[in-house]
Amino acid sequence: MNTTDNHLADPRNCVQVRGARVHNLKDVDIDIPRDALVVFTGISGSGKSSLAFGTLFAESQRRFLDSVSPYARRLIDQVGEPDVDSIEGLPPAVALQQQRGAPSARSSVGSVTTISNGLRMLYSRAGDYPEGQGILYADAFSPNTPDGACPRCHGIGRIFDVTEELLVPDPTKTIREGAIAGWPPAWGGQNLRDILISLGHDIDTSWDNLPRDTRDWILFTDEAPEVPVYARMTPEETQRARAEDRSPTYMGTFTSARNYVLHSYATTQSARTKKRVSQFMDISVCPVCDGKKLKQESLSVTFEGLDIGELSRLTLQDLAALLRRRADRDPVADDRTPEKTIVAQRITRDIMARVAGLTRLGLGYLSLDRNTATLSPGEMQRLRLATQIRSQLFGVVYVLDEPSAGLHPSDTQALLGALDDLKGAGNSLFVVEHDVSVIHHADWIVDIGPKAGTEGGSVVFSGPVAGLKDIEISSTARHLFGTAEMDGRTPREPVGWLRLAGISRNNLHGIDANLPLGVLATVTGVSGSGKSSLISQALVEFVGQALGHKPVTEPGEAEPELLERDFDIPTGGHIADGMQHIRRLVVVDQKPIGRTPRSNLATYTGLFDHVRKLFAATETARVRGYDAGRFSFNVAKGRCPHCEGAGFVSVELLFLPSVYAPCPVCHGQRYNDETLEVRYCDRTIAEVLDLTVDMAQDVFVDDPAIQRALAALGQVGLGYLRLGQPATELSGGEAQRIKLATELQRAQRSDTLYVLDEPTTGLHPADVTLLLTQLERLVEAGNSVIMVEHNMLVARHSDWIVDIGPGAGGEGGRIVAEGPPRDVARSTLSRTAPFLYPRQLA
Repeated sequence: MNTTDNHLADPRNCVQVRGARVHNLKDVDIDIPRDALVVFTGISGSGKSSLAFGTLFAESQRRFLDSVSPYARRLIDQVGEPDVDSIEGLPPAVALQQQRGAPSARSSVGSVTTISNGLRMLYSRAGDYPEGQGILYADAFSPNTPDGACPRCHGIGRIFDVTEELLVPDPTKTIREGAIAGWPPAWGGQNLRDILISLGHDIDTSWDNLPRDTRDWILFTDEAPEVPVYARMTPEETQRARAEDRSPTYMGTFTSARNYVLHSYATTQSARTKKRVSQFMDISVCPVCDGKKLKQESLSVTFEGLDIGELSRLTLQDLAALLRRRADRDPVADDRTPEKTIVAQRITRDIMARVAGLTRLGLGYLSLDRNTATLSPGEMQRLRLATQIRSQLFGVVYVLDEPSAGLHPSDTQALLGALDDLKGAGNSLFVVEHDVSVIHHADWIVDIGPKAGTEGGSVVFSGPVAGLKDIEISSTARHLFGTAEMDGRTPREPVGWLRLAGISRNNLHGIDANLPLGVLATVTGVSGSGKSSLISQALVEFVGQALGHKPVTEPGEAEPELLERDFDIPTGGHIADGMQHIRRLVVVDQKPIGRTPRSNLATYTGLFDHVRKLFAATETARVRGYDAGRFSFNVAKGRCPHCEGAGFVSVELLFLPSVYAPCPVCHGQRYNDETLEVRYCDRTIAEVLDLTVDMAQDVFVDDPAIQRALAALGQVGLGYLRLGQPATELSGGEAQRIKLATELQRAQRSDTLYVLDEPTTGLHPADVTLLLTQLERLVEAGNSVIMVEHNMLVARHSDWIVDIGPGAGGEGGRIVAEGPPRDVARSTLSRTAPFLYPRQLA
């Protein structure tokens, strides 16, 4: 051990953790050096995040909050107190986790980085005003203030419209037949139809034969007349009852279809209702501000010939080029407004310094007005990382969650430089990471494992990176120092080609692309080069249209808010040939499998349906008349009435984080006592949900459907997960592999095109190898797999690579190399080529 290593290992320079038991950690004792780049590694589910975030960051935040006033503490999102005996020598910590931006229509790249603040000051103090217009304060250039927001769209840049075409998709129907699809279903719709009868409207004439003024009133009126309703009467009987002033069944209040849709969307707490009514709403660019969100007075001010809305649409690279002209301009003798020149120079230099930090981290292709909800977790984390570098804090522990996620290897080098800057400023970096280049760059490595779940949670190795080479039980060591991943394999020959012609979308401008079929293909390129535009957007859209149906996407995420949804960008081009080889499309995306603890592994894969049927078929259940629904924790008749099937209760503490405790009635089992009296293979339904995938295979050995699902989960390395593991506890990598396993358990069909977007996100190299094995199975069954990937292990293993670039944004959008990996590695234009076989000659 050299002098530097001795310094790092000195207990006086370390964070000393004793008895850490968060999640699967097994009484971990460890000393972690400060003022160093420490990388936490281990296969998915090993416990590395439990140590870095669940223990170290959680304890640092707890200590900080102890010094905060109780009132202020209520406003902070608290992570709870970790289960650990003691932690000594822990500095204040900042967590940069894999989280998407706040799902808000008002959150953008500009607002997160605070660059927008500088631009508003620039336009206020150094903008070119129309003759006669007074100076505007900076707030007038913000869409989030009354001074700046466009009065038509209220600073959103978009407006809602509810049209007749959306509300009445089939005008040949009568109102009684359900012509007004935008009205509520079931009784609510019947109520409105009965009110129309009382008002004297004809509900038995086809919609398109009703008078225009009648149709407009029914759909769009703001009037809400209250009239007597006579249920189950014909129109003639209703009019007679009204004429005779009989007592009605009830009094009903009319609501137009538009008002019902808008009110329901704005007020409902039901995701299903929101999703239903959103289909009747059209969202479009605000015609007053053209989507720029600001008042006309604000947009009349320009800088370098552009209003602030136009400037915000530039990529960061283009913005820097435009501002450079003013940043380099000094006041001259005949300058009529020297103070304006000085202000412009100072503000533009500050903005350019901020932009430089972002472009250095590979984000130069983003625009300031890009909504944060559309950013990947990796992009969002790098935005925050750039902000932290500029903050120039000292003596802080930065805890980062896979900062290389979504980064091309060439961009990872810039990331490492940024991390070195933070360390050089006197900070400590604790990084959870799988990327081999980041691990090699570390000063110290903490390898957790040796495996996942209950077989993980121990420190396999802690020390300088070179020392891991001798640790035989480490999965990380085999991939960090082994050469197996470099071994050559003979690529398959494509069985056909899907030929895309004239593709135009984002930075793709009329390109042609030939994608191989019947093989494992990977599309590579730097971040922002156009990979997702070509594959996840254009390819998926055109193949779905050609098949005559929407692509099969994996469920799980709630319907996005209309305001956060991107406009449907028209995609130019078409499929020229190859659809004769494709009969089905499956898109396995990166969305979580559920947002609440009620969604879990067993419910998502469908195996829980089979388990509940087995319980319902037991003699005890048949005698009692219990059906399969009795064994669902979401159904009132079988679940615990106290926690309503959640298994836990939340205890609200005014000045402390909410505490989640096992339900005192069912003790975390979710079900009522009567349901738990039914046993299958001497286990209750709650005990079955607590089984791991591997354990459950022994219990359900005689059920082929359950075995098929369990085997698929085991084959993608998820044997350690519990059947009832809540979706909220799953990592992104685990959720994606569950989706793939769900597809693998289905009866295999050939001629399916599988499209995956960075499926290795969050995966250890050992897990990547498992994933590739399953993707190979799909190809061997006669299917095609096309992936967007940055992982070079996957690229090397592929049969065919399509490399997009060479750069990002305007510098990308072209196919620069294609063919088997060895051929692409010889390309002089490809930025991917140097990283394919870094330790061998290509």
